[in-house]
Amino acid sequence: MVTIKYKNQIINTEKTKVIDLLKDDVIKENAVACIYNNEVKSLDFEIEEDGKLDLINISDRDGRRVYIRGLVYLLTMAFESLYPNGKTKIDFQLYNSMLCEVVDEEVTDEMIEKINNKVSEIIKNDMPIVKKIMTKAEAKKFYEKEKNEKGRLQIEYGEKDVVSLYYCGDYYNYFYGVLPISTGFAKIYKIEKYRGGILIKYPSKQDCTCLPDFKENNKLLETLDEYEKLHETLHVQTLYKLNRIIKRNKIKDYILLDEALHEKKLAAIADDIVKRDKVKVVLIAGPSSSGKTTFAKRLGIQLRLNGLKPVMMSVDNYFVERPENPKDENGNYDFECIEAIDTKLFNEHILKLLNGEEIDVPTFDFEVGTKRYNGEKLRLKDDQILVIEGIHCLNDKLTPLISKDQKYKIYISCLTVLNVDFNNRISTTDSRLIRRIVRDSQFRGYKALHTLNMWESVNNGEEKNIFPYQEEADSMFNSSLIYELGVLKDYALPLLKEIDKSEPVYSEAKRLISFLEYFESIPEEYVPDNSLLREFLGGSIFYK
Repeated sequence: MVTIKYKNQIINTEKTKVIDLLKDDVIKENAVACIYNNEVKSLDFEIEEDGKLDLINISDRDGRRVYIRGLVYLLTMAFESLYPNGKTKIDFQLYNSMLCEVVDEEVTDEMIEKINNKVSEIIKNDMPIVKKIMTKAEAKKFYEKEKNEKGRLQIEYGEKDVVSLYYCGDYYNYFYGVLPISTGFAKIYKIEKYRGGILIKYPSKQDCTCLPDFKENNKLLETLDEYEKLHETLHVQTLYKLNRIIKRNKIKDYILLDEALHEKKLAAIADDIVKRDKVKVVLIAGPSSSGKTTFAKRLGIQLRLNGLKPVMMSVDNYFVERPENPKDENGNYDFECIEAIDTKLFNEHILKLLNGEEIDVPTFDFEVGTKRYNGEKLRLKDDQILVIEGIHCLNDKLTPLISKDQKYKIYISCLTVLNVDFNNRISTTDSRLIRRIVRDSQFRGYKALHTLNMWESVNNGEEKNIFPYQEEADSMFNSSLIYELGVLKDYALPLLKEIDKSEPVYSEAKRLISFLEYFESIPEEYVPDNSLLREFLGGSIFYK
């Protein structure tokens, strides 16, 4: 017998599958998976020990991942049945959607219609999706016969002794995470043609009952396309290929090429700023762990080569006085909303500087919650330019009094273009999270548990204050490095392994551990001392 805590109930039962125990609730709540003892599990997970059980659907972070994985599975299954000699590749996650590429074949309206009809048929038939497990020896024989790479990475990398594949009838594929147990899970989605590819739309986490209006991300997509094409020329599109490069001891060349790509883009942005001769204020914004500080310093060097001397200015010194700071719905101070910034004083100071006047520079005392003036003065010279970094820098509400032609906005983010394989992408958010875990440990004394506990709140702030304004940028900078997770792995894994099963974020830690274990390690000493990655590892030339 096992004892299960579910909602406000205590259930005593013999070992059983979740779907058999809670079938009515699964249907009522549109559940796609569950969490048992802080681990994400399939609905056909067999409960054999006491524990706490929760059903999850698309409104939950983990449920949303399962739902999206399931939609990709349906798309690839439908496509393969219609075009057995074709191949799909998951490219990018856009606004509540996933963009897929059809390799070496044109996406037509007829193709989209056929795929939609096939997906609808698969969903209507509600066929079981079954996880099948084999030993690595069995898997090697399997892949020799099948001659494909679906899930092949499991054989050579990772610590598990077994290889698993998800079957639905004769179709199989592998996804690095839990899938729904049958094809009938998909209630709300849309598949359509978009920019030469296939777009799968799904509900937002704010409202899982409908599809939101699609928002174009043209500049973001252009930036992603640019970086993907460059890495295609290097023949490093997947983790499998990256690992082979590392094992052959050729990674140093790729590190230098990747860093050169950053430098080339930085120089291009600096050149663009100089061309706009009226620009006197450079505004930089991006989500957490994008590398904004090092980016600003390296951009400053490129600006100096163009005859401009950068003057750094911090928005963080312009918070309103603590009693005036807005509070959130829980009654806590909301330091991330734009109303927390003294925009009136901030704009007055920038206008004075642009007019050649001198200002008293404030320093915000966060402990007390007030601005202090310690005698620091600032006057902008003709050959100087303001460089300002902050979460609201792309929002014109921060600088309403500064004319548009005097501002140059830059959006920076770690926009990962490396895939695990053709059907499993590496999440941009995961890359930033791993950077953050390492940096918090190295420089802030925080354990991975602390970082994971506050990460969802960080993401919510980004979705409210940064992402809606990214298309306002004059330039975008992709701070990702194709090799970085191979370096960060050896720092992050021990930190994540400290989190035990009793913690609610254990499932997240376990997911990241499983993911990182597929990477071959890269020695930290291979990272140049001016690399943006040094902001998270330490040893940066900019902080010595």
